[in-house]
Amino acid sequence: MRPLPLIATLLALPSAVLAQGFEYGERNTDFPPAFPEQTRAPLATSDVTLQTEVLADGLDHPWGIATLPGDAGWLVTERAGRLRHLAADGTLSDPIEGVPEVLPQGQGGLLDVALAPDFAESGLVLLTYAKPVEGGSVTAAARAVLSEDRTALSDVTDIFVQDPPSPTAKHYGSRILELPDGTWAVTSGEHSSDAERPFAQDLDKTYGKVIRVNLDGTVPEDNPFVGQEGAVDTIWSYGHRNIQGAAMDADGTLWTIEHGPKGGDELNAPEAGLNYGWPVISYGKRYRGGAIGSGEAVAEGMEQPVYFWDPVIAPGGMAFHAGETFGDWNGDALIASLRPGGVVRLKLEDGRVVGEERLLMELGRVRDIEVLEDGSFLVLTDRDNGAVIHVTPAG
Repeated sequence: MRPLPLIATLLALPSAVLAQGFEYGERNTDFPPAFPEQTRAPLATSDVTLQTEVLADGLDHPWGIATLPGDAGWLVTERAGRLRHLAADGTLSDPIEGVPEVLPQGQGGLLDVALAPDFAESGLVLLTYAKPVEGGSVTAAARAVLSEDRTALSDVTDIFVQDPPSPTAKHYGSRILELPDGTWAVTSGEHSSDAERPFAQDLDKTYGKVIRVNLDGTVPEDNPFVGQEGAVDTIWSYGHRNIQGAAMDADGTLWTIEHGPKGGDELNAPEAGLNYGWPVISYGKRYRGGAIGSGEAVAEGMEQPVYFWDPVIAPGGMAFHAGETFGDWNGDALIASLRPGGVVRLKLEDGRVVGEERLLMELGRVRDIEVLEDGSFLVLTDRDNGAVIHVTPAG
């Protein structure tokens, strides 16, 4: 990959300086972890100097990013409903035509973007979005063909539509990514309200789920609830709150990050047919105070998170690091944080978190992360005047 011709330097400071004085802070609940590595891993310091440079700004709450083949740049979503082509030289296109209608209210809008594995030949892209429907809105995933000049989408077809419609414009999820077997995972939220959040436990509804579909929207025959009466056959796992991050590690394991309430953000590695507990159990509490669900964090038949945060990081997208740049981080998870902001780096060993580092907190709300081929990475800042920022070692 050629060096990116970046247009403005924001900061070049040692990460040790950026993290200096960071402490986890006061917890919202007193639930003990189920195992020693489940929360508050030892704070790490990479002792590298990070340089952040703006590749493009002026974006309206950028939400998702996908790297195009070769040196063709990226596709970037804006939550208001726009899809843009960002060239390697920082040129930002006019909005691409043909994007499906979105509900740009509350937490809704145009969300994630991904490329089909044969994109170079097919032009096929995948989008997730808040779809307006009779009775409210739902999380949806669509496939479409991007024109060769990157100005328009055609053949837009939904491959997943959440059900039932929700009157609440919150907790849509939603990430989409290809799994090692060629099927696709779509993450959804449970729309937040007291009336709707129990739907995360209901197998006849697609709220608070990891969904698994084929690229054409058909159902994989080995999904865990295929043939089960009263269950939606696209469900992979359930009992989730609001999954806004998902990524594959080098071993082909799917990992997800979901927002908790006041405390209790979760890192999970969802497995087929398993129940991850929301809203019956949680390591958090209500924003206004008071217990969630059973008031417990552990229950028989419900899975424990691999890791949880209290206080929260308000997670966005995530990616696993690979590449020569920042090579000491290879295999680590890089997670976008909306609050307190910046990037959270988790060091994992044998499926457990053994270290945590806070980076670039001065950037504020970071919505997504894209690791580039050389190991440097891009972050999206979630603002009215949002930016795509390239992070490299200084010097």
